[in-house]
Amino acid sequence: MNYSNLKKIIFCGSDAIALPMLDYLSRLNGVSVLGVLSQPDRRSGRGRKLQPNPIKEWALESGLEVETPVKPSAEENEWIREKDVDLVLVMAYGHILSQEFLNSAKHGCYNLHASLLPSFRGASPIETSLACGEKESGVTLMRMVKKMDAGPIIDQESVPITEDDTGASLRNKLAKACVPVIDRNLTDLLNGEAKEREQDPRLVTYCRKLGKEDSYFDFSLTAEELEWRSRAFRAWPGSLFFYEDMPLRVGECKISGAKQLRPGELIVENSKLMLGTGEGTLQILQLQKPGGKMLGVSDFLRGFSFKQPCQITFSSNSALVSEKFH
Repeated sequence: MNYSNLKKIIFCGSDAIALPMLDYLSRLNGVSVLGVLSQPDRRSGRGRKLQPNPIKEWALESGLEVETPVKPSAEENEWIREKDVDLVLVMAYGHILSQEFLNSAKHGCYNLHASLLPSFRGASPIETSLACGEKESGVTLMRMVKKMDAGPIIDQESVPITEDDTGASLRNKLAKACVPVIDRNLTDLLNGEAKEREQDPRLVTYCRKLGKEDSYFDFSLTAEELEWRSRAFRAWPGSLFFYEDMPLRVGECKISGAKQLRPGELIVENSKLMLGTGEGTLQILQLQKPGGKMLGVSDFLRGFSFKQPCQITFSSNSALVSEKFH
């Protein structure tokens, strides 16, 4: 791609999912990512030291100007206007942006959202689509409006969700999918000629922000649903159940053809651990106790004993998806 005049872009985001796209943009002739708006440094790790996010790290290593306001304000709007920017691209920034901000670039502000909109608007589309058993996900390029994830669609890139995908592996697929969707549309975006189609309001669904409570296994769900959730939430918030007030973190698990057990009923047979669900039986393949390592169940059982018979207490999970934004 070559442009007669240098085209200027500002990027807003904080998550590593955007790095493949930024690397692609940085190699284009006639296009310059002038600067980055990102989230402020956060404390993390055992030492609780302030750490920059991956996008800020990339920008600093690339010699770009970086601004990290707690919330974008008139100052950032003016910063973009002074640079005479052609286009603002946004992905996983974490802010609802004002109309003044959306109007600050010559040809507007466009967002890459990690779902096939209008499904899974909101904060956790990657993990939630996997936890709901979807067979396909993707990236949507849309023009931003003040309402969250509601802007008209420019283009989409689909990716399959496979039976061994985790939240992390699906995130990597979607990161790579950003490149072709930007490649197909960048010239039109930079020239203000992008074709749009409105989202179908009848198909809109919302996913909420995930919390620690989503890690708790709800054994009234089916074995299939719990297996989906265990893969979706593997990195965070994880999956666990309580045995005599001790949280046991679940690693891998699978649906078993064993006899149906009561929801929450736990049995150990032949070094295998089975749990009853609302429909079907779940076989736990890996477990971790507090302060220990994640172990295969046969190794875990050498140093840990479950009383038999055993009934695990559980509570219902909150719905991951709704048709209205809460």
